[in-house]
Amino acid sequence: MTGYKGSIPERLSRSQARMGRGSPLCEHLREQIEKDSPDCYQHKVQKPASLMVWGCVSAHDMGNLHICEGTINAERYIQVLEQHMLPSKQRLFQGRPCLFQQDNAKPHSACVTTAWLRSKRVRVLDWPACSPDLSPIENVWRIMKSSKKNCILKN
Repeated sequence: MTGYKGSIPERLSRSQARMGRGSPLCEHLREQIEKDSPDCYQHKVQKPASLMVWGCVSAHDMGNLHICEGTINAERYIQVLEQHMLPSKQRLFQGRPCLFQQDNAKPHSACVTTAWLRSKRVRVLDWPACSPDLSPIENVWRIMKSSKKNCILKN
């Protein structure tokens, strides 16, 4: 490498000295003999587990809440709607007119999903693409996330 004099260990020790002992980078520099030391391993998960949850709310009450495992495609989304949205809609509105609101995620806007919603006579609120998510349910998700922030998920 051009511009560097000295061996790699000399360069690392100079960097450590320049950054100081409390530097985040300094904590990651290890000697060769330390490579198998348990102190050198990270003790927390880099990326927390994620969870897909489907739920609905209305001015009348809350509807069903469903935890979805795995990836959601249009066919699985229709199953969730069949098993959870339709019963919630019936219980909350008892046949009165209502509008169903969802964002423009691919499973929501797929042709098969829109055809299924039409066949069930579910009126869907038009939602512009790439619009800010102003759905009232986002407040529910925020409250749930903040209250469960320190929860540990178990299999």
